[in-house]
Amino acid sequence: MKLQDIVDFSQFDITSRDFQENCRKTLEKDGALVLPGFMQPAAVEDVRTRSEQDKHHAYFCAQEHNVYLTPSDPDFAEDHTRNRKVISSKGCITDDIVPEDSPLRTLYDSKEFRTFLCTVLGEKSLFPYADPLSSINVHYAETGQELGWHFDNSSFATTLMIQEPDAGGAFEYVENVRDADAGEMNFEGVANVLDGKTPVKKLAMKAGALVLFRGRNAIHRVAPVEGDRTRMLVVLAYNSEPGIALSESARMTFYGRLN
Repeated sequence: MKLQDIVDFSQFDITSRDFQENCRKTLEKDGALVLPGFMQPAAVEDVRTRSEQDKHHAYFCAQEHNVYLTPSDPDFAEDHTRNRKVISSKGCITDDIVPEDSPLRTLYDSKEFRTFLCTVLGEKSLFPYADPLSSINVHYAETGQELGWHFDNSSFATTLMIQEPDAGGAFEYVENVRDADAGEMNFEGVANVLDGKTPVKKLAMKAGALVLFRGRNAIHRVAPVEGDRTRMLVVLAYNSEPGIALSESARMTFYGRLN
């Protein structure tokens, strides 16, 4: 399969320097970039069908965690914002289950796509994970499942929407809530989000959309899914340095296995 069979170049010429720069400016200004219809419909349907067939391989789990995705801190009360628990529940299939001839692998490995991402994200190079599970993941969220409020540990996330649910499942976020590099966790601001006192932004993500998001300092969540149709989202995970693997504890948490 060629890249042109996956990406709609008539709308999104990812090799164009002007297009790359416009995307970079949008991401810098908004903290998010949504390209609706980025994937060709046939490629979306290919991935959707295969993901549906492979869903029985998915590791489904429900976890309690704080928004910082860190262990509880005994210096704070359990109901303090630092330790307050939210719930994330989803299913996931890992890179080793994604077929070799999948459009996802063609896109992920494409030199043109990585060059596009590097320019937009301000990275010199992008590399796959060194472990066999983490590079390409397909996430499933069924009725009642959600991704609780949290900050990302990584500086950026690259996702593809494959199937929207009947209702619910909205991606919600609030920008610049903390400053991770400065160690400013902004407990009051986080509490206001958790308590519903802060207005949130929502990203509209239809099937075929590419979304780039900076979630290190923007708190975000996926609201509970409603209806019978499973929400399917692909995460394309890269690193700015080669040879990086997701930790064993993280792999057990997210995937239920190490390899």
